[in-house]
Amino acid sequence: MRTRATIALGTALLATLAACSSSGDDKADTPKSSPTAAAETAADATPAAPGAAELERVADTYVNLYFGGAGEAAYAFLSKRCRAKADPATYAATADRAAKGYGPDHPATDVHATVSGDMGRVSYKVKGLPKFDQQGQPWKVEGGAWKYDAC
Repeated sequence: MRTRATIALGTALLATLAACSSSGDDKADTPKSSPTAAAETAADATPAAPGAAELERVADTYVNLYFGGAGEAAYAFLSKRCRAKADPATYAATADRAAKGYGPDHPATDVHATVSGDMGRVSYKVKGLPKFDQQGQPWKVEGGAWKYDAC
């Protein structure tokens, strides 16, 4: 990404220098791009953080994996900070106990998310298990994806 921006900026600067050093006609063509335009184009190419709809989908998937006993898959949804605090095997065993103790049919319902930059909060109900309902559960974007950060 930086390489393309640097090349675009260098090209724009060379075009500007060539236009300034040309002799003869004062009405020489102005360059079609400028360093500012090249920088704006590079900034526009930066992918936006995933939004609230994506966070709602990810949180729903996470709840289904957790209560479905797929602890290893649910563990992949944890933020780096949370993974540092939770051993993968222990986490998987906890999800397995939850699936065996409560059964796998507990999807998230009424999922609502709010997002501010790379941070998000999710509220949802867990069907049949109101003690697991969440209000404002924290999530964050890491590597372009939403990660559970309530550890």
